[in-house]
This record gives sequence, structure tokens and C-alpha cells, in this order.
Amino acid sequence: QVQLVESGGGLVQAGDSLRLSCAASGRTFSTYVMGWFRQAPGKEREFVAGINRIGSLTYYTDSQGRFTISRDNVKNTAYLQMNSLKPEDTAVYYCAATSRQEVPCIRGQYNYWGQGTQVTVSS
Repeated sequence: QVQLVESGGGLVQAGDSLRLSCAASGRTFSTYVMGWFRQAPGKEREFVAGINRIGSLTYYTDSQGRFTISRDNVKNTAYLQMNSLKPEDTAVYYCAATSRQEVPCIRGQYNYWGQGTQVTVSS
């Protein structure tokens, strides 16, 4: 099992940047594919980005190149760098882990979830 704790959310203005972190417990972090999802009020939780076990492959939904996912397997941490934030990026952001070999974009294919961190972007 792995436990995930997100941090780095907050209230920012449009155009600002934020870096979210997802700290994982345990010594098997490198065996998990990691993903970031977000959920805005009244909407379904949606895939934002994913990264394979060694960080060599990344996948994104249509963030227009503004978001970058990365991971540090020594620090047991995954990151989501978000630039040029827009009000429509406002949501609770969740990190997730899966023991699958590929990088899924479907919520149900992730086994473990953090508690989420709120990102609010004002116009």
C-alpha cells in the first residue's frame, strides 16, 4: 500500500503559477504510476496528467502546455507544475497511484488517492 499527501494548493490570481506536491509513504513509490486529477464543484473528477514509474513518459489532458508532471523517486514525491493559471483551473487537485504498468487516464484504474488540495484562481 501507499499513502499520498498533497500540498501546495492555494489562492492565486490568473496568470500565476503553483507547484503541487504529492508525498508518498513507503519504500515502493517507484513501483507506482502516478497521476493528477482535479474536481471542480458540480463536475466529475477529471484526469490532468500522468507519469510512468521512472518518469520517462508523461501524459496530459488538454492543458495547452501549461502543466508539467514530474516525480522524484528518491524523495518519494510527485509534482504538478501549473503555469499561466486560469479561473477555470479552480478545483480540488488529487494525486493518485496505480500499480498498473501503463499510465491510465481513467479514475477507476487508480488504486490509491490523496485527500486533495484546493486550488483557487481569481480573475
